Amino acid sequence: MWIITVYSNDKGITIYEFDTEKEAREALKDVKGYKILSEIIYLNEPTPALVAV
Repeated sequence: MWIITVYSNDKGITIYEFDTEKEAREALKDVKGYKILSEIIYLNEPTPALVAV
């Protein structure tokens, strides 16, 4: 999932979600204000990342 977070004086904080990077980058061109593009990665591992031995 890709997220665009937009900070503007007029609207405050707005968040847009996209399924693909291509969609997000196309929308990023049209968005006005200070913007951040982020990729959200979900890890679905049943075991903890760090295991004490």
